[in-house]
Amino acid sequence: MKKHCFIPVITIMFVVLFSAALIAGPSEAKYPEKGLTLIVVYGTGGGTDVTARLLASHMEKVIGRPVTVKNVTGGGGWVGWSTLAHAKPDGYTIGYLNIPNIYAGYLDPKMKRPESLESFTPIMNHVTDPCIWAVKADSKFKSLKELVDYAKANPKQKSITAHGYGNDDHLAILWMESLTGAKFNVIHNKSTAISKSQLLGGHVDALGANVSEIFQMAKKGEIRVLGVMGEKRSPFLPDVPTFKEQGYEIVNSVSRGIAGPAGLPDDIAAAIADALEKTVQMKAHQEKATQLGLALDVMKGATYKTFLKDTEQRIKKLMGW
Repeated sequence: MKKHCFIPVITIMFVVLFSAALIAGPSEAKYPEKGLTLIVVYGTGGGTDVTARLLASHMEKVIGRPVTVKNVTGGGGWVGWSTLAHAKPDGYTIGYLNIPNIYAGYLDPKMKRPESLESFTPIMNHVTDPCIWAVKADSKFKSLKELVDYAKANPKQKSITAHGYGNDDHLAILWMESLTGAKFNVIHNKSTAISKSQLLGGHVDALGANVSEIFQMAKKGEIRVLGVMGEKRSPFLPDVPTFKEQGYEIVNSVSRGIAGPAGLPDDIAAAIADALEKTVQMKAHQEKATQLGLALDVMKGATYKTFLKDTEQRIKKLMGW
């Protein structure tokens, strides 16, 4: 009798355990299960593209998954930012926010854009890159004052590059014009790579860019950097005076940070921030950033969001939006 009773008991236990397993379902997989896409809103060869490819190559080692840089250009950056804003908030599509460049696309009433800063989940700032003005190495302009004085006496006769209405380069030009009375012919391009080619080809008189974008050109003697818009001299261009040193009270830079679409779950955002911070702490990342003239400037989570909101209000006031 004992033998006959034992088999049904075993059968019942198996059914109960199997049913429980079905109810519980498979255990949740650990993020990330697959590779990430990193959106860059400007073309290849520019400062953001170089920054992104450096980050991606090292972040892959941290998360054990591929990180693919995707250049989505146009609309002053907003083709790419709109793509990021409307991506699925699952942590697999992230992208760079370029500050202050992003603000013009939605603060300017003429744009009537539905997206705003609230369309993103700020995760971490990566680098802060001061603006510069430069001329070709054989230019007749040997100093910032010479260029500004000429543009003041001869309005619109000298050209300078930027790449998008309301971006950091454009804001710097508007700021200098309002401060000095000089007037430049502003040439907007899709990327700094195009602007650099125009300068070297003699098609424009001056280049508005960032330290990381012209660092190697300056080392090679291809260009003469007239000034850096930092609070102090850049360690990458120690011989170049700041605008403030030359009597122009301007401090301007672009900050490049990582964000996801709005609605990104807190745990996923935290996981990405942790991976990004570990990436920035890598010796190889820091050494390569130094070689490329990139000033690492980590701000995470709430601190980064506060920075974005404060800068938004400053730009809104400056531009009259």
